[in-house]
Amino acid sequence: MAENPTIVSIDNLSKRFIMHKDKSLKERLVNFGRARQHRDDFWALRNVSLDIPTGETLGLVGHNGSGKSTLLKTIGGIIQPTSGSVQRRGRLAALLELGAGFHPDLTGRDNVYLNAAILGLTRKETDRYFDAIVDFSGIESFIDTQVKFYSSGMYVRLAFAVAVHVDPDLLLVDEVLAVGDEPFQRKCMAKIAEFQSEGRTIVLVSHSADQVGSLCDRVVVLHQGEITHDGDPAEGIRILREGYEADRKLSDKVAEGADARRPAYSITSVDATTREDAESISIILDYLIEIFEPQDEWGIGLSIENSLGLHIYSMTSFGLNATLPNTVGSHRVRITLPDVRLGAGSYVVNTGLGNQSGLNFDERPRAASFDVTGAGFGYGLIRISPDIAS
Repeated sequence: MAENPTIVSIDNLSKRFIMHKDKSLKERLVNFGRARQHRDDFWALRNVSLDIPTGETLGLVGHNGSGKSTLLKTIGGIIQPTSGSVQRRGRLAALLELGAGFHPDLTGRDNVYLNAAILGLTRKETDRYFDAIVDFSGIESFIDTQVKFYSSGMYVRLAFAVAVHVDPDLLLVDEVLAVGDEPFQRKCMAKIAEFQSEGRTIVLVSHSADQVGSLCDRVVVLHQGEITHDGDPAEGIRILREGYEADRKLSDKVAEGADARRPAYSITSVDATTREDAESISIILDYLIEIFEPQDEWGIGLSIENSLGLHIYSMTSFGLNATLPNTVGSHRVRITLPDVRLGAGSYVVNTGLGNQSGLNFDERPRAASFDVTGAGFGYGLIRISPDIAS
């Protein structure tokens, strides 16, 4: 089978920003002769090479400041690289910043025509799409109001509606979908799924593991402007979360240096095992917990996610009338989740200890994992044994 042609080709791309140390115009004038001593070079991207084939949905993920948005803006032609090149073909539509391309003193109607013209549509083509754009946005009552009076959600609705109706070959999306309300987000996800079925190319920046896992064929993880992973979405999300966990542990060490007090309760280990039959499984979680300073109350919370980060289930021990140990020393606690009808796949357990007022004693993301190998009839996150009668 022939490979899809490349729609975006990025070759050895680097982008440098200059950060001035001078805080005021006066300082800049005083230090004018020593300008180089009063500025730092910040490399947002370093030697990034990437080919994006037609029809692919690519997720760009990474910590804040990793270079995701800079790379997306460089693909869109908004930022010019310091070195390297970006080659792109086809019609582009971009949702990169809230309200980008909107003129606040123009009405929503005028901004539709302005944005459509920027994206390459003639006025006649915009006339043809206008009703569909307004209908999709859901802000018909405000279409003749100046957009400076719009809420952030209304901005996003109108901007997304224009972007997806200009018949783009390449759609760039930078986190702005998180601003819309839930029904509009569902509408956007349905439109993106429609684009995918039509073979259009999407590059998405998102902090939502659920969104990236469900939409993307491929994930690129950026760290300090460099690519650390390019490929399988589940592996990319795992690497990203390991980075978050490493940062958390480093932060904890710094905090411990400032305040060396031990937590009242600490998780020593968590082991996950399963018992499986044709219709369901039981998940057994064995905790080893160290108690240093017993409090009036404490409990265990946990959540289960699949390998793509999709949230499956969460619970706390509060309200279960469970009796937990509460004396100084090491204690074993077993939590059994019976009759869980999960489909085949890999799953992770996040857990923590705390009290009902919201105080956390210990947190352990990805504390344990387990695999479900068997399956009922069919495929998916759940297993079902269907019964057909006639």
